[in-house]
Amino acid sequence: MQGTARNFFTLAIIYSLCGMALGLYMAISQDHGQMPTHAHTMVAGWLMSAVFAFFYHLFPAIGQKKLATVHFWLTAISGIGLLLGLYFLLAGNPAIEPLVAVSSMAFYAGMLLFAFIALPALWKRELPIRS
Repeated sequence: MQGTARNFFTLAIIYSLCGMALGLYMAISQDHGQMPTHAHTMVAGWLMSAVFAFFYHLFPAIGQKKLATVHFWLTAISGIGLLLGLYFLLAGNPAIEPLVAVSSMAFYAGMLLFAFIALPALWKRELPIRS
């Protein structure tokens, strides 16, 4: 695994460690107020980043394009902003809500960009051949 695929999978591992640590903290403290942050970290962070990594691993030529790099950075920055913002919002800091809103919209834009990148590759007749 290399390039964009490696970057996304590294990000996925970091998200999983953070999400699991938050889950353990909630279990130990018996305070489950951060459950939405935990769920977003595990699904939007770990799962989606791993799926993106898998796609770029299957289509390495696409992962080398500049648009894939833009996709990685847009998703990484907005995802981190979303999760940190959500954590602080649920901890009782309503002033952070604009960061959550902007990050959410940027994260959605990252998914739209992925659709723009991935769908044409998926609908081509020839399949990628891995050696």
